[in-house]
Amino acid sequence: MAAAACVPVRVCNQEIVKFDLEIKAAVQDIRDCPGPLSALTELNAAVKEKFRHLRGRIQELEQMAKEQDKESEKQALLREVEKHKKQMLSNQAAWRKANLACKIAIDNSEKDQLLQGRESLRQRKTTKESLAESASNITESLMGISRMMSQQVQQSEETVQTLANSSRTILEANEEFKSMSGTIQLGRKLITKYNRRELTDKLLIFLALALFLATVLYILKKRLFPFL
Repeated sequence: MAAAACVPVRVCNQEIVKFDLEIKAAVQDIRDCPGPLSALTELNAAVKEKFRHLRGRIQELEQMAKEQDKESEKQALLREVEKHKKQMLSNQAAWRKANLACKIAIDNSEKDQLLQGRESLRQRKTTKESLAESASNITESLMGISRMMSQQVQQSEETVQTLANSSRTILEANEEFKSMSGTIQLGRKLITKYNRRELTDKLLIFLALALFLATVLYILKKRLFPFL
């Protein structure tokens, strides 16, 4: 592609790196979150939104890779896409672990508050329900990423199969060209041989015609001018 087309790729990569760093920082905030539940919910909402943007940028980069004219540039960008997807999965796992760690911390804090009365017990139940909802959202997000990765693996398998079929076609064409080359060389030799034989036949015909004319002239001479 032209040099100008590399600018969106560079910008897209920079945005991917930026969102990756922001997600790492947000996951660390979740891990260090002391509560309350509303703070954890806000942090998870922010992380979920950053993951949405990150997935969008990765898909854009993947589409740019598929539009590359040179196969080498296409494969290089696809490798970058795979690297970003793996990093996103790693961040997703860290996000889930951070939520679990935060849940444990909140649970421990609420256990201490249980001694203070029934109100603390109700708050703990609310926290569990909210955390269950957060865990469900995280699981749904993980399933979405898993489906996206499965589709990518299927596309990669189809690409490899296409390349293998193309390689076999090229090899078969090469063998046909070799066979045609041998046939052409044989035909050239036969044509040369036939040309030589034609020249020989023409010479023999000329000599036979000359002999025939000489014989006719000799016979005419004997018949018409016997005294000569």
